[in-house]
Amino acid sequence: MKRHTTGIINGIIASTSYGANPLFALPLLHNGIGVNSILFYRYALAVLIYGMWITLKKKITLKISAKEFMVLLIMGLLFSFSSLTLYEAFKYIEAGIACTILFIYPMLVAIIMNIFYKEKITGTIIYAIVLTFSGIILLYNGKHDATLNPHGVIMVLLSALLYAVYIVGVKNLKTIKHIKPDKLNFYVMLFGLLVYLFNLKFCTELQIIQSPILWICAIGLAIIPTIISIETINIAIKLIGSTKTAILGALEPLTALFFGILFFNEQLTLKICVGIAAILLGVMIVITRKNSSRSTTLKN
Repeated sequence: MKRHTTGIINGIIASTSYGANPLFALPLLHNGIGVNSILFYRYALAVLIYGMWITLKKKITLKISAKEFMVLLIMGLLFSFSSLTLYEAFKYIEAGIACTILFIYPMLVAIIMNIFYKEKITGTIIYAIVLTFSGIILLYNGKHDATLNPHGVIMVLLSALLYAVYIVGVKNLKTIKHIKPDKLNFYVMLFGLLVYLFNLKFCTELQIIQSPILWICAIGLAIIPTIISIETINIAIKLIGSTKTAILGALEPLTALFFGILFFNEQLTLKICVGIAAILLGVMIVITRKNSSRSTTLKN
């Protein structure tokens, strides 16, 4: 029970910390910093801060084998490309629509676990997914005549698939099962950084941040929705399984909504309140569900 509770707590922290993305990213975007530059600062600062913490404070060695290197490289690229494809989708469809479509990833996780690892998709899990997905749809308050650009939809679907594969991989790939979460997190961020190094032509096209306030935003982006989120989500995946962790991700848009109301003058309507209630009910079903599923016992 303690293992299950710890996993749930880490899953909640992961989703709520990731939901803080807009709080730090929007000021950078509004001041003309491009997506690749923002994501570069996010990952580079996270690697620097986290690397110093685990090597100097926690005294963790970063040595890995060649086999582990290849798997961790793939995991880092999956995580990073999931972010990049979502940002790419924002160019073609509204962010609210994109984030709503993105939340098919818990169902993708459940399907992948069922096909490749024979994890049963229970009625409770399906009910929780439907509730949380319905709640997220209610949170969206965009234009009724908004069109769905096919390229944008494809990018979101790809982002959801990449994230789902990452979540399943962290739990089930034998090569990295024994790796301590700290080391796993560091290499996911380090190898994720390679995507933006390449896109920025090895920093020759990197936009330099000038304002101290924007540097605070960049550091906040590196710590809260990156270091804290990655660390806690990987712990949650190991303790409660991929599917439950994915469903707890429904708390991400609630956090983003909270910051939107607090700092960006977004409105709290009755429809949004109903959406919040649906999401919280779906999450509570996951939290109170008995820990009898095979998915919670696969990890040591």
